[in-house]
Amino acid sequence: MTDEQNLIHFFQQDSELMQHLHTVATLNLPDWLICAGYIRAKVWDHLHGYDTPTETDDVDVIYFDPIHPEESIEKKLERTLYQLNPGVPWSVKNQARMHHVNHLPPYTSSTDALAHFPETVTAVGVRLNSNDELILAAPYGIQDLLSLQVKPTPFFEANSSNHPIYLKRLKQKNWRTQWPNITLHQSSVY
Repeated sequence: MTDEQNLIHFFQQDSELMQHLHTVATLNLPDWLICAGYIRAKVWDHLHGYDTPTETDDVDVIYFDPIHPEESIEKKLERTLYQLNPGVPWSVKNQARMHHVNHLPPYTSSTDALAHFPETVTAVGVRLNSNDELILAAPYGIQDLLSLQVKPTPFFEANSSNHPIYLKRLKQKNWRTQWPNITLHQSSVY
């Protein structure tokens, strides 16, 4: 994989991901994406040549609905997804409220929320549009993901109070155990 078109084609060939995307699409959520670790792991597994996918902790679904920001709605949506596709560890979060949890100014969209994720390789999401076409959201591009480079997003790099969170995640996630070819950067400034 070398560019967005290759990545989109790769995702289109992934029957599990496509099933999950079609399941989430039935909810008609505003500005939704499947993102984060679930997407990152699929790409890293492929780039490492793994035949068996890495087991995922959750399938991250984000959406942006400032009209209905209640957490109880997210839980209801998770239950609906479990009913539609049991056995999948769904995690649903409305990004119109997550800025409160993260102690930040309000996000303006799901893509803006991705821009506030800790790592560039996690700040990638996909969804289906109304024509059933795959749409990629990657505020910092996909080059770090495709080149196995784990770097902090500019938000986490520039903010001295957030950068330690990024460094802590590098230790806690221990990604190199599963994906030994990745390169972990303590800072994106070389």
